[in-house]
Amino acid sequence: MEQETNTTRKESEEEKEMKDEELKAQINDIIEGEIQNGINDYLEAQESKEDSGVGFVSNEAKELNVKVYKDQVDKLIKEYKQIKKYRKSNLGQVQKMGLVDKHGKPL
Repeated sequence: MEQETNTTRKESEEEKEMKDEELKAQINDIIEGEIQNGINDYLEAQESKEDSGVGFVSNEAKELNVKVYKDQVDKLIKEYKQIKKYRKSNLGQVQKMGLVDKHGKPL
């Protein structure tokens, strides 16, 4: 009986780790997409400057460096989990129905 409980606990921990990894992968994909959009906008702006012939175009660096810190991603995940947990709570369900405000006071 005790062995079954330990096995179940290990499985749930593994599932939790898998969900965390999936969540991190999704966040990384979103960040990469936003970065790519920023790069595309930057390149379009540079092309429009060159095409217009107005002003001087300097030889700027051709590389864009972006740093995404792991602790910032972890903060996003933590905040996401708190919001998700609140939405599943009873107070969150009642608020969804519109019967209380965000502090739990009746409207």
